[in-house]
Amino acid sequence: MSDRLSSLLSTRPWVLADGATGTNLFAMGLVSGDAPELWNVDHPERIAALHRGFIEAGADIVLTNSFGGSRYRLKLHHAEARVHELNSAAARIARAEADAAGRTVVVAGSMGPTGEILEPLGPLSAADAASAFAEQAAALAAGGADVLWIETMSSREEVEAAIQGARATGLPIVSTLSFDTNGRTMMSLMPSELAAIHRAHGLLACGSNCGVGPSELVASIVNLANASDPSAVLVAKSNCGLPQYVDGAIRYDGTPELMGAYACLAYDAGARIIGGCCGTTPAHLRAMRTALEGHVRGTRPDAAVIESTLGNLTNGARAQLRGDLDRASGAAAPGARRSTSRRGAGRANDA
Repeated sequence: MSDRLSSLLSTRPWVLADGATGTNLFAMGLVSGDAPELWNVDHPERIAALHRGFIEAGADIVLTNSFGGSRYRLKLHHAEARVHELNSAAARIARAEADAAGRTVVVAGSMGPTGEILEPLGPLSAADAASAFAEQAAALAAGGADVLWIETMSSREEVEAAIQGARATGLPIVSTLSFDTNGRTMMSLMPSELAAIHRAHGLLACGSNCGVGPSELVASIVNLANASDPSAVLVAKSNCGLPQYVDGAIRYDGTPELMGAYACLAYDAGARIIGGCCGTTPAHLRAMRTALEGHVRGTRPDAAVIESTLGNLTNGARAQLRGDLDRASGAAAPGARRSTSRRGAGRANDA
């Protein structure tokens, strides 16, 4: 294993990925609706400070501030001609902080959904999507990314277009989906289908991110582990509890203690790369690292253990845990095929 992430995994039972980008940038002054990627040029010191905070909290992997860095996302901000500038800057900022850490820290080039619907359900062709992802991936590679991290996807077509685009760089690839619709993605994929994508495309790792909270995230990892090869590297990157509307802003209710418990259950479930998504701060991440360092891997948790520790599961996720796939297959919410972009206004790591 020659790449930096594989080398790290070869020496460690688990590695810690970072937390949220967007919610932490909001605390630094980002305004809702603005493009975080523009800060790679306008406020690089703030992006560097966020990476540094996660590294100091114990992160072994930091994701670049480039989730919405494709030409399709940047077009919403009249910045579609700045793909290379903004993505390469994102990777350079993370690379500098990783290299200054005094230990191995992996830079993962974040690539989120285009926000467009791919054929056959929508107008965007797989070839055009792959071209956009290839453009973004090349810029992230040029800036110093170690691995390309395709995240928060929900359709097979878009995942495979992103993999095709990323493959041209020669960098290893990680892909995570958001299982946020009764144990499925919004486009109705189940964890078992991600396992098949992992095998077909030879990904370095695959897993689950974002979603609707730690309990559902851990259930998705159990279901993914049950469907994956024993040697597969799985990724868990959960939201920090559940969102609450407080004083005119969205806040997540997960405490550091809850996220520490989640990290240990995610490891028991089969994940080897564990981090946080929306709402996860350096304080949460530090608690996760401390919890994992004191934890001995236990048996794979069942629904009762997950719910007693982290909260209730949806019927779809619970049915998959029981192996009741017929029931799970009927759990997708009406309208689940309307969009391939999960983070609404599209700001994944943004939250």
